[in-house]
Amino acid sequence: MGQLIFMSKIEQVAEHLRQEMMRGKWRREIPGREELASELGVNSKTVEAALRLLELKGILIPQGTGRRRKIANLSSSAPPALQIKIMLYEQSDRSEGYYVETFHQLTALGHVATFAGKSLHDLGMDVKRVASYVKNNPADAWVVVGGSREILEWFAAQKSPVFAQFGRCREIPIAGVRVSKITAHSEAISKLVSLGHRRIVMLARTERRKPNPGMLEQAFLDELEKNGITTGNYHLPDWKDNIAGFHRCLDSLFGATPPTALLISEASHFIAAQQHLVRMGIVIPRDVSLICQDPNVVFSWCVPEISHINWDSEPVVKSILNWANRVARGNDKRKQNVILADFVEGGTIGPAP
Repeated sequence: MGQLIFMSKIEQVAEHLRQEMMRGKWRREIPGREELASELGVNSKTVEAALRLLELKGILIPQGTGRRRKIANLSSSAPPALQIKIMLYEQSDRSEGYYVETFHQLTALGHVATFAGKSLHDLGMDVKRVASYVKNNPADAWVVVGGSREILEWFAAQKSPVFAQFGRCREIPIAGVRVSKITAHSEAISKLVSLGHRRIVMLARTERRKPNPGMLEQAFLDELEKNGITTGNYHLPDWKDNIAGFHRCLDSLFGATPPTALLISEASHFIAAQQHLVRMGIVIPRDVSLICQDPNVVFSWCVPEISHINWDSEPVVKSILNWANRVARGNDKRKQNVILADFVEGGTIGPAP
């Protein structure tokens, strides 16, 4: 029995419109979203999303703001289907909204998307193990999430097209999307310094620190130096990249010279650190200020709201979809899109104790 695919409301609307165009209901241009929303009895935002999906499929051609979309030659509009494997950083990333959306939208475009059975973390971020896994699990194209520089350099040298979602892809000839957080970080650090903080520590993954600090991590150290703070291993500590290693790092930090502010790379690590510090009797933000370097939907439910670096995930998904359709049409353009982040000052930062 084949795999059942359940279509979202957006996909259902898009398929209905496609069938209506095939039947000849509209021949040159399709009505605008408001007219279609009224006719179909659905929200105009749903219709707009469906129209954008049909654009990605090559069925509709945009003609500019305020103008109706042109209907393409339906017989030749859809690109060939690709077998696309998504290699996540960790298996737990499957529950992240934009990874689920990426998988669903690739499927809606007609591609066969699957999550790789092993994540980069499962493979120890080891080039040889990743190479062996890719060789034994062939695909037409790969999406690699959070790859180290060595991993992405290896993928870039292969014949199969690859898309780097985040990771250390800068200056590597590879298609990808990355988030520029440097300006937002500078604003966050300036805020902390203005509140009297000097012992500011960033907790980052191993591949972000080794063999040398990544662009964001180096910018963090440079920003501290610019504010008169002499930096060292204390500010970007080394820790073993597992649960026990993370908690040992926190215990060590809050021993002799506890930091007054922590910048934590991921939402899962942020929540783990918050829980660990509470267990140690440390009050946030009275004793230590916390900033997460990524957004998470749960932050807005917290009172006070979590201080964090925010960015929009929609362009991430759109970048992957556009890349997949280009590759399907034989165009492996190695373009990297950059998304700008901003600093959200929540209630988890306060004056230095």
